[in-house]
Amino acid sequence: MTRYLLPLGIFIVIVAFLAVGLKLDPKHIPSPFIGKPAPDFNLPDLHNPEKSVSVKDLQGKVWLLNVWASWCVSCRAEHDVVKRFVARGAAPVYGLNYKDERADALAWLRQLGDPYEASLIDYKGDAGIDWGVYGVPETFVIDHEGIVRHKQVGPVTDEIIENTILPLVLELKAAVPGDKGA
Repeated sequence: MTRYLLPLGIFIVIVAFLAVGLKLDPKHIPSPFIGKPAPDFNLPDLHNPEKSVSVKDLQGKVWLLNVWASWCVSCRAEHDVVKRFVARGAAPVYGLNYKDERADALAWLRQLGDPYEASLIDYKGDAGIDWGVYGVPETFVIDHEGIVRHKQVGPVTDEIIENTILPLVLELKAAVPGDKGA
């Protein structure tokens, strides 16, 4: 009888771990980048590939990085939310066009509107990997010192903007005299 207790105990522990894991929301996966410097990049601009933008160029201001692609259905769903956020003038949003064709990305922005301060081309997805992107869309909030303060996995919604991103941006900007978000 006792020889069955060890396998039964192991089985119960495994079932307990699975039960806990199934209740977790994959959109709330903690990012190892929160509180750490934003991963560096130096990427070409989608509209003007001869020009590039790096994280160092963005030092001194609070900004958002929105990872998107023209083939991403959820990106289309969040696009109007991003445009409304940009229209408020709270902080600039830079796009990271992830594993996309340049012509498709440009057509997508012409059709839906271009809210981005600049969209950066990540053809191979290397920058996305450096940033720990699980899939598109994802949005990061970066402070004036280049520290990642928030990661939103999945599309941003008006509720997420109002309850999480905007209050954080305003708090971060209050700590930086003279930051007007642009």
